[in-house]
Amino acid sequence: MKKVILLFAVVGAIACVACQSKPAQEAAPAPAPAAAPAPTTPAPAADSAAAAAPAATPAAPATK
Repeated sequence: MKKVILLFAVVGAIACVACQSKPAQEAAPAPAPAAAPAPTTPAPAADSAAAAAPAATPAAPATK
């Protein structure tokens, strides 16, 4: 069960980073910003995704 939750946290972190990099690709070249966060923050991104997942999940249906 914990592995499943961890898997969703990691997938959420990857999706979050991908979503944040899309506007950067449109406004500026993305290779430098995309290359820097990926190696430097793998664990904090997972932690922030795990912390943000409970808050973001109820907020998403509320905004729709």
